[in-house]
Amino acid sequence: MLAPLLFDPDASARDRILTTAQRLFYQQGIRATGIDKVIAEAGVTKVTFYRHFPAKNQLIATVLDLRHQRWMQGFQQALAQMPLLQHALPAALKSWFDEADYRGCAFINASAELGDSLPDISERIRRHKREMADAIARRLAPEERCKTGQIMLLAEGAIVQVQLGGEAEAVTADLAAALAAILQTGA
Repeated sequence: MLAPLLFDPDASARDRILTTAQRLFYQQGIRATGIDKVIAEAGVTKVTFYRHFPAKNQLIATVLDLRHQRWMQGFQQALAQMPLLQHALPAALKSWFDEADYRGCAFINASAELGDSLPDISERIRRHKREMADAIARRLAPEERCKTGQIMLLAEGAIVQVQLGGEAEAVTADLAAALAAILQTGA
């Protein structure tokens, strides 16, 4: 579902920093990833890094903005592949779960790591979840849109279940069954 992040050694220093930070934050965690590691792996100097990102919080915000754009684009495209949400949502999530580097939702992970310690970051996390819910709501009939919260709860639960080691096939099958029950559209 997500287009792979490819490190391009010929890209601008800012792009190399962002590509590296996205990968490291997702693989290792935001707090566990030091600026020196990002600098070393991006192949830039400290001066160059701090010229683009005077504080780690700015880097975190930019990385989450980019992740949000990439994820929402892939999510919306994946949802559009099937006419019924009860089939499209499990298939979209299964595609993501099957990615080799799947480590759960970067936004749930960021929230767990950072809590509300950085209000600007917390707002980005909430915006991501609102826009995910909006994408789901757009796929529902008007009379079913009141069920968006229930569907989000199911989707978030599936995301965390697979992150914790649940079998993606079984989790998405359960998600499809729960969606069918909520939407009463049959299988």
